[in-house]
Amino acid sequence: MATQEYYIREASENEARGPFNLEQLISLAETGQVTVETLWYDAALEDWTAIGATEELKTSLFPEKRKLRMKVKEASSPARRSDLLAPITVQEMLAGAEGRTDETKDKIDPALMQAHAARIGMWAAVVCLVLAAAGELLPAADAIQAVDLDGIVLQPLVFLGALDLFMATMLGLGVVAFYPFIRFRAALGLGLFGFLYYTQGQNMPLIAAIGGAVGLYLVTVCVNMFPVIVVAALGVAGMAGTSYFLLSV
Repeated sequence: MATQEYYIREASENEARGPFNLEQLISLAETGQVTVETLWYDAALEDWTAIGATEELKTSLFPEKRKLRMKVKEASSPARRSDLLAPITVQEMLAGAEGRTDETKDKIDPALMQAHAARIGMWAAVVCLVLAAAGELLPAADAIQAVDLDGIVLQPLVFLGALDLFMATMLGLGVVAFYPFIRFRAALGLGLFGFLYYTQGQNMPLIAAIGGAVGLYLVTVCVNMFPVIVVAALGVAGMAGTSYFLLSV
């Protein structure tokens, strides 16, 4: 289980978070961001399952802890005692976990930052796919609008554009289970457009195609903030350039 990737979401949410490894999930559980009611995507069942219903995962995230008795030293000052007994609000707990208090500002939860990075990567992939679909569908816009099957067949990239648009829609809805297909799409685009532009000696379109494909692939695997921002910029710029060259033909 140590190398397995996990995608999670709350029952009331449609958008998933991830991928996380087991250690990251343990960190989220310790800060209360993951509970036994949190759902995780079981690839074997191809369905969302509550963590509490999966005994092995539940035991890993929520091990039974020994009850420790500690002697609390009585404060001499009544004011000090009231400070110790003052309740901690949910907002204070969340602020502490996110490093927004004086005590924890230098201790930002790495798992939380990785979750933010994964979310940026997901939306970068959506933008890349939409840009790719634009370059593949717009040249055949007239044939599509007229439902001219013969004209559509003469534009084979239409089918790839429809697939890109479909995956962008599903990913935008939070269906992160499409990540393996998106990675395959990135490799396919690199092979297809890379070969096309290389054989024609078109260097700038070739560079754009490589950048777009590499960026699209890496945004689905990076979970650290700086790398995901770099590859997201690379993917968006590359896909925009590829679409530009397709539309300018």
